[in-house]
Amino acid sequence: MTSTLPTAAHRTDDADLTALGYQPTLHRKLGRYASFAAGFSFVSILTTIFQLFAFGYSFAGPAFFWTWPVVLVGQLLVALNFAELAARYPLSGAVYQWSRRMGGEVVGWFAGWFMSIAQVITAAAAAIALQVVLPQLWEGFQLVGGDPALTSPTGAANAVILGAILLVLTTVINCLGVKLMSHVNSIGVTCEIVGVAAVILALFSAAQRGPEVVADVSVVTTSDLGAVGAFLVSGLMAAYVMVGFNSAGELSEETKNPRKTAPRTILSALIISGIGGGLMIIAALMAAPSLDDGRLATEGLPYVLTAVLGTFWGKVLLVDVAIAIFVCTLAIQTAGSRLVFSMARDGKLPASALLAKVHPRRGTPMWPSIAIGALAVGILAINIGNSALFTTLCSVCIVMVYLAYLMVTVPQLLSRFRGDWDRVGQTMPAGLFSLGRWGLPVNILAVLYGALMVINLSWPRPEVYDPSGEHGILLFSAPIMVGAVLLLGLWVRRNIRTRGNRASIAAESANAA
Repeated sequence: MTSTLPTAAHRTDDADLTALGYQPTLHRKLGRYASFAAGFSFVSILTTIFQLFAFGYSFAGPAFFWTWPVVLVGQLLVALNFAELAARYPLSGAVYQWSRRMGGEVVGWFAGWFMSIAQVITAAAAAIALQVVLPQLWEGFQLVGGDPALTSPTGAANAVILGAILLVLTTVINCLGVKLMSHVNSIGVTCEIVGVAAVILALFSAAQRGPEVVADVSVVTTSDLGAVGAFLVSGLMAAYVMVGFNSAGELSEETKNPRKTAPRTILSALIISGIGGGLMIIAALMAAPSLDDGRLATEGLPYVLTAVLGTFWGKVLLVDVAIAIFVCTLAIQTAGSRLVFSMARDGKLPASALLAKVHPRRGTPMWPSIAIGALAVGILAINIGNSALFTTLCSVCIVMVYLAYLMVTVPQLLSRFRGDWDRVGQTMPAGLFSLGRWGLPVNILAVLYGALMVINLSWPRPEVYDPSGEHGILLFSAPIMVGAVLLLGLWVRRNIRTRGNRASIAAESANAA
């Protein structure tokens, strides 16, 4: 352990931060709902289920529903461990800070490195989703003309334009301060929650079959992948969706009473997302006009909603989905900027001095937001020439998120085995979230789940990484991309350390002179 935790529960949040080794520079503006909204909007079930329902259904049919509770339970194991860490280390850049304080500087740096790159790609992926929604609302949003389908040349090009505009807007909001960001995000999340509830009620009221539909395993049992293989591939839909609940922890230094607030909001963001998403899936299966006409496997949830709600209410829902995409992108960029800020504050990134700056009046790290926005726009450009490659990058970035999570839960488990965890717990203020005697088994299960999910996400399946069969190298996208990010990280970290050593030598020489 590299820090001394405060022992007096009555210390102020800023004094608490000082005891953890940092001076307060960010503005504490976030209450409990704003903290919850940060995690909920990152997961954004209205956006992600809207996009990925067809993917899950195409591989396992109605039985793909069962992958949702399986992933929810697995991620809840991870979230419970994160909640304990949020209570002990309420710091910006949560994944980096938690990993560093338990696993050491190297493990912590790579956890932050993998997570920051994944968040840049995820921000781009979220922004590009506007192409799925806006041209359906009004053809004028198809700025370049032609086919609006995301896989077409004109649709892919238009997606880059819409996504870039969205990222500019989210960057401006983030630069203007956390208070504005939280207001926009909270309003958006409220709209999304209302939309999710409306969808669930509408679909249940139009049900054409009972909940026993989820027991239909006909697609799974006849799949060329085999029953187990089909189930595992369909489960990637839920794995893609249920990430980012740790965002409440990323904003700890801007949250009031973060030791108590962040653990609750990490868990509530995941649990509410999980319950809402599960109800949306089962309601869609019950209300779908047909289960075997092929449209659920190709058009997914939009097909069901159009059939049930009609054109007018379907467009109202699309507006809500567009709002969800907006706040999802905003939340991802915000969380990523705090991670970059936290690493830069420790001098762990190129241009750390610039990236660690906090605007004196707005109390927000502007340059990390600008950097993430600019990099995400650059990632978007890949979609102009090859949207399939962009889809592959999005899949790989989820692998990096799960790897970053493992770089937290594995050191945490080792800390428990060494007894460090218990010793730190004795210095904790009373009444904070703790798993107690359940900590060890929950931690072990979280590590096992994370490892199995990384294997499942990375497995070289043509159905996931090369559906057209034209680019065999894409089958190995996950290990290649992870290896490339690892090598780039080694090079970046080595250069940072070299410059740091040179600066130290120069300073010593100047002092000697």
